[in-house]
Amino acid sequence: MRRARFVERRALCRGAVHVPVGVLIGPWMGTRSMAEWVRTEWGIVRKHGEMDWRQRGRWLRQWVPFGTRTISWGIFSITAGPLTKGAASTWAAKKWSQSSARGVHIYIEASGEQNVPDGGFVYASNHESLIDILVLGAALPGNFKWAVKRSVMNIPFLGWHLRLAGHVPVDRSKGKDAAVAVTEAFESVLRDEKPLLVFPEGTRTEDGKLKAFKNGAFQAAVRTGKPVVPVALNGTFTLMSRDEIDTGGGKSREDRLVTVQIGQPLYPNTELEETEAVANLRARTRAAVVDMLAKVSSPEAAAVSTRQL
Repeated sequence: MRRARFVERRALCRGAVHVPVGVLIGPWMGTRSMAEWVRTEWGIVRKHGEMDWRQRGRWLRQWVPFGTRTISWGIFSITAGPLTKGAASTWAAKKWSQSSARGVHIYIEASGEQNVPDGGFVYASNHESLIDILVLGAALPGNFKWAVKRSVMNIPFLGWHLRLAGHVPVDRSKGKDAAVAVTEAFESVLRDEKPLLVFPEGTRTEDGKLKAFKNGAFQAAVRTGKPVVPVALNGTFTLMSRDEIDTGGGKSREDRLVTVQIGQPLYPNTELEETEAVANLRARTRAAVVDMLAKVSSPEAAAVSTRQL
């Protein structure tokens, strides 16, 4: 495991797309941490004893096909990706996101695509739900890399695809050294002129309110001189909040509509010292997300967090 993480970090810092499959996959790539992710992140595990047969049936109808799609696209990605320098993996990720969103009956409306700059930049989105990555994967343009919770990297097929496609694992429980390594990996992606998608809140909202933003991606943007593109997601919390097991039984488009707003790129202030420039860029990005949310959602969703920045 120690050797695998060394190779993984070295590959990320070089901006590599592919590393040896045997090194990354291992026997089951951390079964224990995968089980912990399922236990803490999946509502069905926490609410298993509270579910009636109707809820169980709806869960099976939504997530068994989702699992099948994930396995199918994952196999395609890890098979064809190394043969196409990652192009097949990028295409598979987009198709997986789009087909999975349709599979759980999510309607997506995206706006602001004209704001997306060329080259490397940071997409910074609020984080409402477990299904956010499906929506953003389907809606956002570009071959972007995700900042992914490390435990998700341990999910068979999905995690294998994420690792081979060069996405960035994030583990906030490992302390300062791990945070430094993640920031370096972010910088590597940006210097390689690729977009990077992050959830600067770090974790999903528990109450629908926007949380404080963390520094990592903004520090990488300041150090590389790359812009941050604010993204406002609205509707996924209503469909599937942290404690829900599925996206509900509503059938109308209005009930299942999710909007994705892409804001104007925000550039680092080069006249400030690094610490001040990071705080300034972080604050402007969060303000832009709050402003976009306020235009389409309830006041609660755009409320200012009481946590200190």
